Amino acid sequence: QVDRSEVIKSNLNPVFAKIFTVDYYFEEVQKLRFEVYDSHGQAGVGTHDDDFLGGMECTVGQIVAQKRVTKPLFLKYGKFAGKSTITIISEEISGNNGYVELAFRAKKLDDKDLFSKSDPFLEIYRIDDDRSEQLVYRTEVVKNNLSPIWEPFKVSLNSLCSCEEKRKLRCVVWDYDSRGKHDFIGEFFTTFEEMQKAMGENKVGHGDTGMAWGRPVCCQQSPVYSFLDYIMGGCQIHFTVAIDFTASNGDPRNSCSLHYINPYQPNEYLKALVAVGEICQDYDSDKKFSALGFGARIPPKYEVSHDFAINFNPDNDECEGIQGVVESYQSCLPKIQLYGPTNVAPIISKVARVAADEERTKEASQYFILLILTDGVVTDMADTREAIVRASYLPMSIIIVGVGNADFTDMQILDGDDGVLRSPKGEPVLRDIVQFVPFREFKNASPTALAKCVLAEVPKQVVEYYSYKAF
Repeated sequence: QVDRSEVIKSNLNPVFAKIFTVDYYFEEVQKLRFEVYDSHGQAGVGTHDDDFLGGMECTVGQIVAQKRVTKPLFLKYGKFAGKSTITIISEEISGNNGYVELAFRAKKLDDKDLFSKSDPFLEIYRIDDDRSEQLVYRTEVVKNNLSPIWEPFKVSLNSLCSCEEKRKLRCVVWDYDSRGKHDFIGEFFTTFEEMQKAMGENKVGHGDTGMAWGRPVCCQQSPVYSFLDYIMGGCQIHFTVAIDFTASNGDPRNSCSLHYINPYQPNEYLKALVAVGEICQDYDSDKKFSALGFGARIPPKYEVSHDFAINFNPDNDECEGIQGVVESYQSCLPKIQLYGPTNVAPIISKVARVAADEERTKEASQYFILLILTDGVVTDMADTREAIVRASYLPMSIIIVGVGNADFTDMQILDGDDGVLRSPKGEPVLRDIVQFVPFREFKNASPTALAKCVLAEVPKQVVEYYSYKAF
C-alpha cells in the first residue's frame, strides 16, 4: 500500500481531496490498484472490520494519456460492484520550469593583455546544496573590449537555479587565452531573484577586484513544455511494427529458426514486439497498430516485398491491439516465403510519409514510433541513412531491435550515440531519432528491461521535435 485518502462520511458519491504523488516513467508499465472501503471508524482503513466496496487496476500510462480515467469497480472474483465507478484525474506536478532569457554586459574591466585589450567571456555557475558548482552557461568571447556586451541567451530555470530563485550563482569573468590559460578578471555572486529585482538598476553585483560588473540586460520567462505536457495535451503515439522475413532467419518450421512458433514460449520477435508494444498501447486511444513485413515473397504472385501488411490487407495494415499483431504474425508465417535482401528504407519512408501528412495538418497531434525487428545487417544502408535523415524532421522515432546472433556493428552507425548520423551526401540528422539494441543483451532479462532501454529516449525525442516545430 502506497497511500490512502481521507475518510468521507455518509456519502455515496465522495470526492476525495487527497492528492497522491507518483513518479512517472514513460518506458515502464507502472501498474496501480485502487481499492475503496466503507470505514467503520476506529482501526486503520482497510482492516478486516471495513467493508470492501470494490477495486480497480490500471497503469500510470493510461491515466496520463487520458487525463481523466473512469472505470467500474470490481468485487472479488471479477464481479461488478453494482454500478460503482471510480474516477482518477491526473496532472503533472513540476516546478516553474520555464526558460529565462538573460543578457550581460560589463564595464571598465581590468586589462590583462600587454599589447591589446582583454578578450573577456563570462561563466555562470549554479552552487548546489553540497556546495559543488555546476557550470550553467559560458558566453562567447568579445575580442579586445573592456566594456563587453555579450549576446542574449536562453536557459531553463531548472538548470539555472533548480527552480529555486534564491539559489546562489557565481558569475566569473575571464580574459580568453588561446592556450586555455585564461586570466581571471573578477567574479560576483548573485541569485535569479536578485537579477529580476535589478532589471531597472545598473548592476547585479561586482567582484572582489571591483572590476567585474554584470547585469542582466533582459530577463524574460517563456514556458518550456515537458513530454507529459504534450501527452496530456492530447498527443497520441501511433505504433508501427516492421518484421524481418528474410531467409537468414531460417525456415519457420525448423526449431532453430528465429521465426519458429514454439507452443510453450514466444520467440525473440514476439518477446521484443510485446515488451515495447505493451507500453506504447497506453498512449494510443484506438489501440490499432500498423504491422508490416519486409524481405519475403508474398502471395498471390510470390514477388519479393519490402513493405507489406502482415494481415494481407493493403488498404488497412492495422491490427486490433498487440494481441492482434501477434495473431497476424503467426497466421502470415505459413503463407509467405522467407527471402531477402534486408531493405528497411521502404518502411521508414512509408511511415515518414504518414508522419509528414500528419505534420501538414499543423496540429501534429500524432507522434509515430516505428519498431523494426531484424536479424541481420541492413543491405540498403545508403538509402536507410537518407530515409532516417529525412524522418528526423518529422514527428517520428525509430527503434531497431537486432534479433539473433548476427554481427550488428553497422547498426550502431544508425544509432547516433557514437556520432552524428549523416546521409550519403553528408547532411546530418536534425534530431537523433534512432535507438538500436541487440536483443541478445536482454535474453536473460525481463521484458521490462528491454522496453526500458529502447523507450527511454522517446520522451526527449518527442519534446525535441515539438520544440523545433515551435521555432
